[in-house]
Amino acid sequence: MKLKTFILTALVAVVYVLHQDFWNWKEAYPLVFGFLPIGLAYQAGYSILASAMMAVLVWTAWPKHLEDVEPEVKHPKGDRS
Repeated sequence: MKLKTFILTALVAVVYVLHQDFWNWKEAYPLVFGFLPIGLAYQAGYSILASAMMAVLVWTAWPKHLEDVEPEVKHPKGDRS
C-alpha cells in the first residue's frame, strides 16, 4: 500500500472515530461562547474538520481523468437534434 493511501485512509478513520461523540450526549454545560452547548459546539467543530478532510481528499486523491472534458460539438444554426 502506498504511503499516501495509508495516510488518507488513516485520516478518514480518525475523523470517523471522532464522529462517535458519546461523551457529550447528556451534557449541556459548559456553554461555549456563553450560549452554545458543548455538544453542539463539538458538532460544529467536527463539521469543519470533516469539510477540511474532504478538501484534502479532493486535492490529493481525486482521479484526474474525470476532469477530462470532450469539446462540445457545434450544431448548425437551428439544428439541435
